[in-house]
Amino acid sequence: EPFVADEYIERLAWRTPGGGSRGGEAFDPKRLLEEFVNHIQELQVMDERIQRKVEKLEQQCQKEAKEFAKKVQELQKSNQVAFQHFQELDEHISYVATKVCHLGDQLEGVNTPRQRAVEAQKLMKYFNEFLDGELKSDVFTNSEKIKEAADIIQKLHLIAQELPFDRFSEVKSKIASKYHDLECQLIQEFTSAQRRGEISRMREVAAVLLHFKGYSHCVDVYIKQCQEGAFLRNDVFEDAAILCQRVNKQVGEVFSNPETVLAKLIQNIFEVKLQSYVKDQLEEHRKSDAEQYLKNLYDLYTRTTNLSSKLMEFNLGTDKQTFLSKLIKSIFISYLESYIEVEIGYLKSRSAMILQRYYDSKNHQKRSIGTGGIQDLKERIRQRTNLPLGPSIDTHGETFLSQEVVVNLLQETKQAFERCHRLSDPSDLPKNAFRIFSMLVEFLCTEHIDYALETGLAGIPSSDSKNANLYFLDVVHQANTIFHLFDKQFNDHLMPLISSSPKLSECLQKKKDIIEQMEVKLDMGIDRTLNCMIGQMKHILAAEQKKTDFKPEDENNVLIQYTNACVKVCGYVRKQVEKIRNSMDGKNVDTVLMELGVRFHRLIYEHLQQYSYSCMGGMLAICDVAEYRKCAKDFKIALVLQLFDTLHALCNLLVVAPDNLKQVCSGEQLANLDKNILHSFVQLRVDYRSARLARHFS
Repeated sequence: EPFVADEYIERLAWRTPGGGSRGGEAFDPKRLLEEFVNHIQELQVMDERIQRKVEKLEQQCQKEAKEFAKKVQELQKSNQVAFQHFQELDEHISYVATKVCHLGDQLEGVNTPRQRAVEAQKLMKYFNEFLDGELKSDVFTNSEKIKEAADIIQKLHLIAQELPFDRFSEVKSKIASKYHDLECQLIQEFTSAQRRGEISRMREVAAVLLHFKGYSHCVDVYIKQCQEGAFLRNDVFEDAAILCQRVNKQVGEVFSNPETVLAKLIQNIFEVKLQSYVKDQLEEHRKSDAEQYLKNLYDLYTRTTNLSSKLMEFNLGTDKQTFLSKLIKSIFISYLESYIEVEIGYLKSRSAMILQRYYDSKNHQKRSIGTGGIQDLKERIRQRTNLPLGPSIDTHGETFLSQEVVVNLLQETKQAFERCHRLSDPSDLPKNAFRIFSMLVEFLCTEHIDYALETGLAGIPSSDSKNANLYFLDVVHQANTIFHLFDKQFNDHLMPLISSSPKLSECLQKKKDIIEQMEVKLDMGIDRTLNCMIGQMKHILAAEQKKTDFKPEDENNVLIQYTNACVKVCGYVRKQVEKIRNSMDGKNVDTVLMELGVRFHRLIYEHLQQYSYSCMGGMLAICDVAEYRKCAKDFKIALVLQLFDTLHALCNLLVVAPDNLKQVCSGEQLANLDKNILHSFVQLRVDYRSARLARHFS
């Protein structure tokens, strides 16, 4: 710890007897002074002893420093001498190396012409043997020296090319013949070595043949033998991948240009094996079975491109992507050019067959929906007036919509989109996808859904028909479900193919047009169906409601809570509300129910104004309206419930005491109504003619 003088003196005084107030002892300054003096003397003696020790250590350190410096100087001198010796040795080595290089150049200058001369002499000797017509040299007669013979004959063949033909035609012919024989022997030797699996011998022979014209033939032989026994299974594509994997490991050990040999093997597989296999598979069904032809074309093209992806792992040269693409194109070009026409033709016939099979199962002869001026005129009149033009058709409850048919059509189109994506050229993909979409619109939307809507519209009875069966809501329900499936396929399978092309806007517009066209017919059919519902309610009210219901002969003997007409109308309305909820979804339910509720209210309002009401009859009318209001609650539409609340309040005018009429009319629910409406209800009372009532109401 660091030395602190104050603390040190405090401790010294504390230890000295009489130096403080410890234990109640009296303070003794003399004793404390004596202790301080003695302690100072001890510290001085200690300081002198330590100082002498420091001086001794400093002297020793200076002595050792001088000795170390002297030793370092000696080492530096030794190092300098060694460095000088190293420089001298390096200069001597450089001098010797220069001499050796110079001597080597001189020897090479002498040896190279000598070797050439020896080589030329040997070639002249062998040339003379060909000139004499008798090959005596061991190199030509000993089969084990075929490598040396090949080297010689290759050089003689090059020399012979330079000789004039008229003087050396015979010898040139003999050299060429020997060249050809040796080449055949080498290829045969290579073939035998390949069959025996002797990689080193194959590599040796291939290196010799590299300088011969028949080297390419050697490669062809290698490729041919590689494929022997390689295609024994049914899956030619898997066999090809396994073969290329095996050859890729071996070809680098045999040839000096392995990427070229492997590329040639792959080219041979594509142009011979695969092309033949593809042709056999496709030509069999090309004209007789379009469905199988398209399935096979898609499957074969997919498997070929998958094989190409596997082959991309190998070294095939600089631009292997282009190389493999050209090979695939060479196989499928004739089929891909006509693909979309076959696809559209098949899709058209298949879709027509699916629809026809469905209508045949229903024993239904499909009606022709007319086009042209007269039909267009009828359509415009029907849209503006909502009148049924032409006789009503009894569909016997059949909607002529089938989810099974729709699923089949969508499945066929889905497969067509998948084939289109795979088989179309990228530049033609959006255009081809649009053509397939047009087929789907034609057969699903126009020939099936639109036809069902037209048939459903024609099957809606007139509003004054009795006991009419209303099936159009079933058509609405099924059409809604089907169009959800259609929209899902549009988003899932068509959009990815056209999302980045100008065809996107065209497809969206076509989809929008078909939706609007169907919505017009759905709206028209729903409107006419609601009219029929109101018509049925009118028939029930006309048949069941009696004038005596609201003006009974015996005012004191009324036992019913509400009229029979009210019971039947409410029962009918509840069934229709449930049917509407089951047939539609989203905001459409509320929209249709609100329209039905408003018409239902108008019907009851007008119906009630046809009768005169006694006091008890007015009470019964209030009970009926209360039941109608309870029925209106099932609509779950605020406006409809509000209308029936107001109607219920109006019915109170039929029974309220004359003195209270003004008070009731100024109530919350009736205050905002037109006075004529209030007056019209008061006039329905049987006692309206009495002066007292007229006076109170005025």
